[in-house]
Amino acid sequence: MTQQVSGDEAKTRQDELIRRAVEQWRDQVADRVVVVTGGARGIGRAMIEGLASAGAKVVAADRTWNGAEQFREQLESSGRGMAVEMDVADDAQIDAACSAVVDRFGTVDVLVNNAALVSETLFRPFGRVPTLETKDSDWEAMFRVNVFGVVKTIRRFICPMIDQGRGSIVNVVSSGVVTSTTGGAYFGLRPWTVEMPYQATKAAVTALTFYLAEEVRTQGVAVNAFMPGHTRASWFDDTARAVSEQGGVYFMRPAVPDHVLPISLFLSAQDGRGATGRLYYIPDWNYDHGFGDYATWLDHALPADMEETYRKLEAASPPYERSGVPHLPFDAQGALFMAAMTNMAAGQGDGGPEQST
Repeated sequence: MTQQVSGDEAKTRQDELIRRAVEQWRDQVADRVVVVTGGARGIGRAMIEGLASAGAKVVAADRTWNGAEQFREQLESSGRGMAVEMDVADDAQIDAACSAVVDRFGTVDVLVNNAALVSETLFRPFGRVPTLETKDSDWEAMFRVNVFGVVKTIRRFICPMIDQGRGSIVNVVSSGVVTSTTGGAYFGLRPWTVEMPYQATKAAVTALTFYLAEEVRTQGVAVNAFMPGHTRASWFDDTARAVSEQGGVYFMRPAVPDHVLPISLFLSAQDGRGATGRLYYIPDWNYDHGFGDYATWLDHALPADMEETYRKLEAASPPYERSGVPHLPFDAQGALFMAAMTNMAAGQGDGGPEQST
């Protein structure tokens, strides 16, 4: 049975780690001009707020600011923030946004390519369509935003970095692109999650990261990518509730978007002479650099209906943990999740029969 943590306890610990990360990289990040696409909500907004607290000049670029008007006002009234409307698939909008940023701040030091079309949005709300049932238009829509949009945005925003001989590009990808190996053959880390064409686009951006990093490092620009953990992103609540209405649970409890902040600060401080050409898995990186294991960053302040669902799941989960890793490998996580769902169906962890250990 998973130990229950109060929302206040979790938030206090998370805030403490964020403060430490901000102080650690403040001197390297202060006054750097950081552009985050998809910056109005979710993970993008968390990065904007964290980087701003470290003294960066921040630009949140997003296709729409509907529902985020208050955050936009906060940015624009801060004197060190900027909000722009920018569709990463629209050349004219990217050109206009880049010009506006340079006019306002004089340069661009960091670009975070966070904006993306996710499966849960394209195939609303569940996000799971077998590959052979997807249409050409699905692939075209995904690649237009997630791949061509990244390339278009980099082409514009890297120019000030090259001119000044220093900069950092950060691409947000997915652990679904990762492979493992045994016996001389490679296999997918979690291919059962049914995420085409999304994972194909993220694999393309991962390859772009490695190759572009080598091409521009001598010009002073770092190019890296990171993979967040299972996160409560802007679309998460709708999908989790839809799955719940069907009698299921949307996998394990998600992490708060803020778990990306320590590595975002680290990568924003890089250039071509530092860390470049790398793909980082955030739970591993946080754990190895003293910013907590994955459980430290779990969201224990979910809306009441979702909180009840995840507490029941955790109460029904077999007690299995191990040292040396930020969380269990994906295969083990999947097995525990299925065991917990089976126990829930049998009434265990929900006032039913006692769970055996």
